[in-house]
Amino acid sequence: MTLTRFVTKSAFRNKRRSILTVLSIAFSLLLLTLMMTIWRAFYLDTFSAQSAQRLITRHRVSLTESLPLFYREKIRAIPGVVAVAPNNWFGGIYKDAKPENMFAQFGTDPDEILKIFTDFRMPADQLLAWQRDRAGAIVDGQLAKKYGWKLGDRIVLKGTIYPVDLELTIRGIYTAPEPTSSVYYNQKYVEEAVSFAKGTAGIFCILTDSPSSVATVASAVDNMFRNSPEPTKTESEKAFQLDFINSIGNVKAFILSICFAVAFATLLVSANTMAMSIRERTREVAVLKTLGFTRQSILGLYIGEAVLVALTGGALGCLLALVVVSGMSHAPGIGMFLAGMRVKFPTLLLAIFVAGMVGFLSAILPAYHAAKLDIVEGLRYIG
Repeated sequence: MTLTRFVTKSAFRNKRRSILTVLSIAFSLLLLTLMMTIWRAFYLDTFSAQSAQRLITRHRVSLTESLPLFYREKIRAIPGVVAVAPNNWFGGIYKDAKPENMFAQFGTDPDEILKIFTDFRMPADQLLAWQRDRAGAIVDGQLAKKYGWKLGDRIVLKGTIYPVDLELTIRGIYTAPEPTSSVYYNQKYVEEAVSFAKGTAGIFCILTDSPSSVATVASAVDNMFRNSPEPTKTESEKAFQLDFINSIGNVKAFILSICFAVAFATLLVSANTMAMSIRERTREVAVLKTLGFTRQSILGLYIGEAVLVALTGGALGCLLALVVVSGMSHAPGIGMFLAGMRVKFPTLLLAIFVAGMVGFLSAILPAYHAAKLDIVEGLRYIG
């Protein structure tokens, strides 16, 4: 029997204990991988190259506050600004209020919005059809696939914020670098029906002439309206997303605390299991020494067993994480916030490394004590 075969059989000798240990590590690594994936998606992953040239201007106090529409032309006059378009959240109900039927709906300017979102792909004839139809709309390709929408279909959005129901005709289907789960319609449709919607904008989307102009333009916009009744806050597209996420609380600290807690709890479980396993095999250690096994080889055998069990649990946890993250990115209600999120290869490598380190650290101390055990003392052991 080879040493590898010996380690494998010994690691899973007590099948019940080994399976429970693998499952506990798998669940912990599932949670750890999930948290690391969310962390990476929120704080590390970069957007498309085009997004590096985009800015979002909102009311400095809150996203719920509107900005005057005339700010648009003032912003457009700032050097470095290529295009500006208003975006207004409609928040209507499609079919019913169930989470699976929730998606983003924005009123905007059809003539300029795709000059800003240059990474949205849509045939020119569909864009022209939308621009000519006041009651037209364009929809995200993944959203259209979900509901089976086609060009020319009519959808009705029941107003909640605005006292009007929108009857929209789908004039275009666009493809974005990542699914947006969004519908864009002509804001004038709402303005004609609701008087208080006229002359206001929820946010302004801005395209600059280059990524190097982003900071300069952002500062210029905010300085322009600093002393106005409606001051602004202008930030990059990614910063805007993070600002929105952080409005729920300190998400970064929350994710980090969960990761550390999971790793520590997994280490305790694995250490307890390995200590019990090695203690029960004290006589076996003495027998191995009488057969010529050195302290180093015994130490390597027991650490190898622990690492094997931990890596098995880690691999299972990573596989489960792939399934869970895929499900979350399409889940009703939260899919629009996690759209496009996936477990990246570096995250899987880090999770497997953590699992291996957990196995190593949990076994190093009990394996060391077992390796230096005296043969006679080991043979006398009863337990």
